[in-house]
Amino acid sequence: MTQSTLFTLDQLRSIMRRCAGVDESVDLDGDVADATFAELGYDSLAVLEITAQIRQELGVAVPDGAIEELTTPRHIVTYVNDRPAAG
Repeated sequence: MTQSTLFTLDQLRSIMRRCAGVDESVDLDGDVADATFAELGYDSLAVLEITAQIRQELGVAVPDGAIEELTTPRHIVTYVNDRPAAG
């Protein structure tokens, strides 16, 4: 993605709120960048849904093999920003 269209943690939070699997008591407005998705109450299916939403909204595909390495919100933000959107 270009510098002017960087994917932000706030954008990811918005996607996370729309995806299933989170306990309503989790505060996504806090310092969650380095918390694991498991700590935030997201199971593997919820993370798959997050990556599906990213592909739909931003055009950045996250291969299934990469998902295992993307264990925190910071990992996903970095991953998305390091890859170009599909044309």
